[in-house]
Amino acid sequence: MAITEKQKRFADEYLKDLNATAAARRAGYKDPNFGRQLLTKTNVSEYIQKRMQAQQSRTEITQDRVLQELAAIGFARGTDYAQVTKSGAVAIKPTDQLNDQQKAAVTGIKETQAGVEVKLADKVKALELLGKHLGMFDGASQSADIEDLADLRKEVFGK
Repeated sequence: MAITEKQKRFADEYLKDLNATAAARRAGYKDPNFGRQLLTKTNVSEYIQKRMQAQQSRTEITQDRVLQELAAIGFARGTDYAQVTKSGAVAIKPTDQLNDQQKAAVTGIKETQAGVEVKLADKVKALELLGKHLGMFDGASQSADIEDLADLRKEVFGK
């Protein structure tokens, strides 16, 4: 069955925020709860899937790319960005000496009265998202999952 114009409008609205209730309301459905039912219709879900795939191709945002970015954040170390000199002073690494993975974890650099401050993305949140992706927190055996996480680190960083 072909998708109707109203269903297409719902699907296009759904792609804006992935909120079926809000999308149904914006598409003109009287019952906003109808959005969840629309998502189960084959013609609507296929249309949404095709649009998402086209969007993914245009933006080049892939699951692998997102996982690599999360791994770069999750496995970043303070010693990647600074080192303690023989005199005990802290020396910040110049940004041109950072690789792409190290740069990915940086959310800001600023100079303060106390010195240079390098702000990194939330390491714990990145590791949590990676762990969830690997199913580490679903109660299954975690030893295999830890090995998967170590393999992912090796794949991303070559270490």
